[in-house]
Amino acid sequence: MRIALGIEYDGADFSGWQIQENTRTVQGSLEQALSGVADHPVRVVCAGRTDAGVHAVGQVVHFDTAATRDARAWVMGTNANLPDEIAVLWSMPVADTFHARYSALQRHYRYVIFNRPVRPSLLSCRVGWEYRPLDEQRMADATRYLVGEHDFSSFRDSQCQAKSPVRTVMQLEVSRRGEFIFIDVVANAFLHHMVRNIAGVLMAIGAGKREPRWAQEVLEARDRTLGGVNAPPGGLYLIGVVYPVDFSIPYLPQRPVVW
Repeated sequence: MRIALGIEYDGADFSGWQIQENTRTVQGSLEQALSGVADHPVRVVCAGRTDAGVHAVGQVVHFDTAATRDARAWVMGTNANLPDEIAVLWSMPVADTFHARYSALQRHYRYVIFNRPVRPSLLSCRVGWEYRPLDEQRMADATRYLVGEHDFSSFRDSQCQAKSPVRTVMQLEVSRRGEFIFIDVVANAFLHHMVRNIAGVLMAIGAGKREPRWAQEVLEARDRTLGGVNAPPGGLYLIGVVYPVDFSIPYLPQRPVVW
């Protein structure tokens, strides 16, 4: 049987999603907890592998099991074995054709900027702090250059292993609520550090260091060295993943309570 789960986690104290030797990862913690419930080793596949320090409120995973458990057991039993920073939100059986990564149509990330002169304390690992006043309208004006299908070579990490740098951004919006600025990005897929690099470019524009059209210049250069600063990981959240309706996977975009 193939099971899909919805997961949320605070990534501040993890070395990212993917299992690595001798370090704490979200995948490693989740697999250990699920294996205890299934009574056999479990391996999970996720919709999007997040980096060290990055959070999720709408991660989706799947795994195969011979164990017969109801949805409550997969949720409550797994949560009982997980560290406090990770929680399973829902569970459901899915068709064998479902794949958490390859079946995904869209992924929604949000980058959260805390914009005030003094650094945050309680939110130190949950936002990207910017002390300079940011003009969110200038940032919003720049987003139009990045929407659509483009070669995002200028916005990916030099170690990115994706075969193609071409991605389709369906939505890119900037909004402000008090001292918080939100950058919402929806795309078919993302390159390594793509959202954080987009955030860095938009923050430079918002601070008045560059004009909005600079976003287009960076994009067309296809050269990462010409882009902005890679924004800190603590401000990045995987909000949700969209799948074909035939799979009936819940899409429940939500915000952490700190916002």
